[in-house]
Amino acid sequence: MNTELSQQSLHAAVQANVRAALAEDLGSGDLSASLIAAERSATARIITRTPGVFCGQLWVNETMQQVNSKIDVDWYTNDGDAVEADQHLFTLTGPAASLLTAERTALNFVQLLSGTATRTAYYVALLQGHKTKLLDTRKTIPGLRLAQKYAVKCGGGSNHRIGLFDAYLLKENHIAAAGSISAAVAMARSNNPEKPIEVEVENLAELDEAIAASADIAMIDNFSLADTHTAVAKSAGQIRLEASGGINEQTLAAIAATGVDYISSGELTKTILPMDLSMRFVAD
Repeated sequence: MNTELSQQSLHAAVQANVRAALAEDLGSGDLSASLIAAERSATARIITRTPGVFCGQLWVNETMQQVNSKIDVDWYTNDGDAVEADQHLFTLTGPAASLLTAERTALNFVQLLSGTATRTAYYVALLQGHKTKLLDTRKTIPGLRLAQKYAVKCGGGSNHRIGLFDAYLLKENHIAAAGSISAAVAMARSNNPEKPIEVEVENLAELDEAIAASADIAMIDNFSLADTHTAVAKSAGQIRLEASGGINEQTLAAIAATGVDYISSGELTKTILPMDLSMRFVAD
């Protein structure tokens, strides 16, 4: 896939993500933090209790900016870095009340996005030695599509289409409504000739039709290993192949060994073990 996260769209998403998260958490105000004198300053260290791949720097910076621009963030790790248990990730310095208000929102983003990046890196490692690229899907947390796709990139994966607008993915119901694979591809090519066209196929006969229709990519859905080998042989030089459907860590490497171009997995963004984080004030 050739979809890309633009810096402009990512920046806007980060701002919107943080704004929504703070509104959800703060409501009419932080009752507990209101007990702390406004002039009281503090320094807090954030560590991870678990190893993984770090992600979330942009969201932390934006959270601090929106809560109180007087908060300073000192970074000791970058997005995409492998981290160990008990590693010091970053330090916050500023008004104590504001640090406490910002804490949960910032750490929620980091735990989710680091969990996503960590899961992705694990799958990417299973593909080592194969040409196959690992793709995410649209099975993301609502409102956090770009955040999780950014995390997938930090984990070494690649992005499938961002949404319904940047590439065609013609599935069973699209094809049924259009009349056939050939008709659906022809209409898509006529309407938006510059957009990639991917067709979901459920058997080798449908793959033949997708090739004949000159689709760009065929998503071979829930193919057996034997049929995947056959599909690779059929498609050589004619169409790219994306294996999908029920793929997990046990089956990933064997499917990649067939020579498919891509493997997509919803596991990267929906089956996540969040990174375990801790924020502690440093004694004066």
